[in-house]
Amino acid sequence: MASPSSSATTNVMLAIYEKKTVSIDLYRPLRNFIVVHYSEREAQSLEDDLETLRELRSELERGISDSLPARRDLLQKYFRALCAVESRFPISADKDHINTVTFTWYDAFKNKQKAVQQNIHLEKAAVLFNLGAVHSQMGLSFDRSSVDGRRQASHSFIAAAGAFTFLKDNVAMKASTGNSTTVDVSVECAGMLERLMLAQAQECVFENTIAKGSTPGVCAKISRQVGIFYEEALSALNSAPLNQHFDKTWLTHVQIKAALFYAEACYRYSLELHEKEEIAEEIARLKCGISALSDTKKSSPKGAMQQLIDAANKLETNLNHNLERAVKENDRVYLMRVPPASSLTALPAFSMVKPMLMNEVLDATKEKMFSSLVPDSSAKALSRYTEMVDDVIRTQAEKLQQGSELARVRLKEMDLPDSILALEGNSTLPKVLKEDAEAVQICGGPAALEGDLEQLKDLRRVNQELLVQTEELLQKEAMEDAQFRSQFGTRWTRPQSSTLTKNLQERLNRFAANLKQATESDARIERSVRDHAVLMSILDRRPIESALPTLARPMMSLDANEDAIVGVLKQSLRQLESLGAQRAGLEDMLKEMKRKDDILPKLMTSTGSHEDLFRKEIGKYDHICQDIAQNIEAQEQLLMQIQAQNDEFASIFNLVDYKATCEKIYRQIEAAIAKYREIKDNVNEGLKFYVTLQDAITNVKQQCSDFVNTRNMQCREMIDEVQRKISGLSFQDSKPSGAYNYPSVGQLNSQPTGPNPPPLTQSPVYQPPQQPTVPSYVHPPHPHPSHPPPHHASHPPSPYATPQQPPPPYHLPAQSIPYPHPQYQQQPLPSHEYAQPAYPGWRGPYYNAPPQQPGSMPRPPYTVPPYPPNQNGYYRQ
Repeated sequence: MASPSSSATTNVMLAIYEKKTVSIDLYRPLRNFIVVHYSEREAQSLEDDLETLRELRSELERGISDSLPARRDLLQKYFRALCAVESRFPISADKDHINTVTFTWYDAFKNKQKAVQQNIHLEKAAVLFNLGAVHSQMGLSFDRSSVDGRRQASHSFIAAAGAFTFLKDNVAMKASTGNSTTVDVSVECAGMLERLMLAQAQECVFENTIAKGSTPGVCAKISRQVGIFYEEALSALNSAPLNQHFDKTWLTHVQIKAALFYAEACYRYSLELHEKEEIAEEIARLKCGISALSDTKKSSPKGAMQQLIDAANKLETNLNHNLERAVKENDRVYLMRVPPASSLTALPAFSMVKPMLMNEVLDATKEKMFSSLVPDSSAKALSRYTEMVDDVIRTQAEKLQQGSELARVRLKEMDLPDSILALEGNSTLPKVLKEDAEAVQICGGPAALEGDLEQLKDLRRVNQELLVQTEELLQKEAMEDAQFRSQFGTRWTRPQSSTLTKNLQERLNRFAANLKQATESDARIERSVRDHAVLMSILDRRPIESALPTLARPMMSLDANEDAIVGVLKQSLRQLESLGAQRAGLEDMLKEMKRKDDILPKLMTSTGSHEDLFRKEIGKYDHICQDIAQNIEAQEQLLMQIQAQNDEFASIFNLVDYKATCEKIYRQIEAAIAKYREIKDNVNEGLKFYVTLQDAITNVKQQCSDFVNTRNMQCREMIDEVQRKISGLSFQDSKPSGAYNYPSVGQLNSQPTGPNPPPLTQSPVYQPPQQPTVPSYVHPPHPHPSHPPPHHASHPPSPYATPQQPPPPYHLPAQSIPYPHPQYQQQPLPSHEYAQPAYPGWRGPYYNAPPQQPGSMPRPPYTVPPYPPNQNGYYRQ
């Protein structure tokens, strides 16, 4: 029996005691087998492995004197050693096997019963049982009054469940053969213990959930799953062979726990119902919880622990209190009809635990014990057998795949099940066409093109405003220069503005020409959107399948058997689907059989021909091969039947006209997608063009602003010079009046800022967000000259004739309205003088546009970065 927990009142849990055994000697029988079947020398080389195995068995026999973690590690190591022994030493009553080793193990729950077998699987089953028992004892050893303690206990119970699951799935059946067996290592008992350990692990999670203050709904789901695990364990305890094997206290404990956590779930769920003011169901749930506790206390055997009884009584009191409150509220306020318990749905449950996978912990493939014992002949024979198995599996897998492919092709030829779906109003598009249409809709579809056109208009307006502002800067400076030249006459010796701004003016003129051509391209895009609005409107249908026709029933029918024909065809399709699922199961069975097919022990002990053994062992796959052949034959017959049924279906429902209509719609959708992509691509190119042009104009505007500031500074200095000459205050070391020395770009950038007027305020520049990165116009730094220019230069170089090329004109041939991507190379210039030509060599597809030709436009990408609404201050109203 188990040990109770010493923590919270309701946290009374069970742990499993280990099985007991008797001492045996594995060393001498195994060594003798090695000497007889191999050699004395081989036995000597394996002396360390034999000693290790004897020590592990001796430590196992000593019982639980070690710490629990050390005991767990010992059991795991010994199990892996047993796996190594099993594959090399045949232990059985056979005279050619090791028949002097007998394993004896006592039942963990009835100590007087024992199993005695010459079967290593009994030893492995007992070790796995004890491993689960040790994990359960570790779970009870933690302080479950704290959150961390309950978390650690939950992990241990999960590991215990994993050990019992591994026992149930891999060893229990092999250990239960023969007359001498015990119930504790049976499949039924291992399954019951697995459920019990999961229940206790989930119970720890539930207590932590309560401690964290989770919502009543969450607590109810977790509590209900605890109850389900206990109910499954209780069902196993009430069934053979366990119903006569366990003490009544086990049955009482599990029965009360199951009822307790069902009632707890009802209580927590009723709290959530009360918050939602669903009083009628709250009353019904509370009654169910009270009824479960009352019935359990009446029917359960005696022997329950007082802590459990107290917990049940306390919960029943809380349930009755809430029931009384809910009944009063319903009678006074809600007046709802309380549903009967039979009409209530099952309480929701949520499992937070599952058995730990023990395959990695117990994997003996890397175990080096007795690794040198396999002879070459056995290894070669095993390899040969493995090739035979692989050939069988490969051949059958190909048959299965060919069968599935044949069914898929034949159904596609008959347009099934698409025609059935169309009859039910569930028409489908071809996969590629559907993906293309949905991609267009994700981008906003044709309806979003109006917004794209507005983006082009806004960007064009921003560029025009920037261009006007830049021209006004130069015009204002030129007017001021002309005014002073008129006032001072020949004394005003600095160069005229027009000679210095010639290159800047030319560039601005090119920008203006580009904008004009871009406006024409925008107009062509707008016309294209209007002209093809009806064509592209089909892309606004959501879902896109709604644009497809519906397969209609015949308007007139002589015998009205359409429904019967459709029903028979559907039934045949369901049978075909079942055959496909059967093929998948057969393929999994083949792989599973191969995984479990280990004939190494038989090879090592076989005295006859290996070929005879191979034929016998390979025969295990015959029944699966027969099932595969029957499946393929049945499918062929069914496909012929479906073909006949589909011909009748097609003739009645006129599938030919329906397919023709669908193909027409497909072509319409394809044309709409192509046109949408074409227009979207042109819009993308337009947006990129305008953003690039905006950068270029902004750069030139900054150069013009710098030029104007410099000219203003020079203007003030010349005014002072002229006024000194007029008043006779000129000094002999003053500069000659015949010319004026203008600084180079480096000097200009390093001028002191004392007398300078504040720079002109630059207008905000519109920049649409998330626009694709395009090459920007970057004004490279001007090198500072090492020597000042000559004092008598009659025409100093123009300060802003930088090699800054405007973007190509937004001029598009009528054939495709392309928007090419100009590439701006930002090359550092070693001598960046103002008189250099602007962006030499710039040419692109915008120049010398070909004559307008009819035709389709290239397909653009689906998406363009979104364009924000007009922002304050960016535009002139």
